[in-house]
Amino acid sequence: MADADATGTVRGRLVGIYVTPQRGAAMQSPGTVFAVEGKGLDGDRYAAGTGTFSGRAGPGRQVTLIEREAVAAAVADTGVQLAEHETRRNLVTAGVTLLDLVGRTFRIGDVVLCGVRSCPPCGYLDQRTRPGVRNALEHRGGLRADIVRGGALTVGDEIIIVPG
Repeated sequence: MADADATGTVRGRLVGIYVTPQRGAAMQSPGTVFAVEGKGLDGDRYAAGTGTFSGRAGPGRQVTLIEREAVAAAVADTGVQLAEHETRRNLVTAGVTLLDLVGRTFRIGDVVLCGVRSCPPCGYLDQRTRPGVRNALEHRGGLRADIVRGGALTVGDEIIIVPG
């Protein structure tokens, strides 16, 4: 996890945003996106209910996050070429261990999210990219989260996790 400041607050950064309006389409990288409370990211297939796994009910289906460090480690450890957008996760972070956020509330800019569970890679990822990507991301697929308070998300926003 990133270092805590004098108040015990852990800080990271939002370094990438990716959405796509329809299942299987290429991920797009807007510099800013609007997070809709209880729904997802404006312009993304899961907010629209048209994602590959949209038919599955339950919490943790609004936003997916992955660590830049995890993507880099996957490439270094396995040799599989993988760009951040190919993970098909919505938000790419730096400086914070996402699995530490399961069951925690955190902020990215003004948006408040709740970490729900890990986001293991699925076989669909190999189909959309290349063989080996799923295995490369095993145990480092990121986090599923729900939006508690909506607002704009912008690349460069600080991620703040306050203990307690």
